[in-house]
Amino acid sequence: MQETILLVSLGERFDEARARDLAARLTDGLAGAQLSAFAALDADDTYIYVTGKQALPEIQARLAELLPGAHARVLHRTLDLAGASAGQDAPWHYIVETDVLPEADADLNAWYDQEHLPGLASVPGTVRAQRYECRDESPRYLACYDLHTQETFGSPPWLAVRASDWSSRVRPSFCNTRRTMFKKIL
Repeated sequence: MQETILLVSLGERFDEARARDLAARLTDGLAGAQLSAFAALDADDTYIYVTGKQALPEIQARLAELLPGAHARVLHRTLDLAGASAGQDAPWHYIVETDVLPEADADLNAWYDQEHLPGLASVPGTVRAQRYECRDESPRYLACYDLHTQETFGSPPWLAVRASDWSSRVRPSFCNTRRTMFKKIL
């Protein structure tokens, strides 16, 4: 059975104790389910990743029962890169969620896979960089960066990767874009 990845937006900020309680209730009886939780710094939201090899309907039913106001999206991992600081603690999680104009779709995917994600993964302080596609709803593309320090984001090497000619060409094609810094709580 293929690994299921759900990204759940709770619409409110959870603390560690509340996230642990939810995790225990959510994964009870779901062998192999893993959960990680991140609280947004500048928004009232908590994102929870639920991964495992359970059947998708079983996980979604459990989520609907425990979190009726939550919004869950099925993600498909398209790229997973170890970062320059792989193996270090990663208490920060930065996500860019975006759609792209249809005529720029191929260019966006090539840019992310060949230049942007590998470039940001190579920045000191980046522990892991991943891309996901949400095929059923918007925003369609997600880029996620696990960071050793919050200062990694915005550091000179990070900004240098963002300043390429290809970046300048692709970025105006973004639409429905959300950029959020999260603190890991579970």
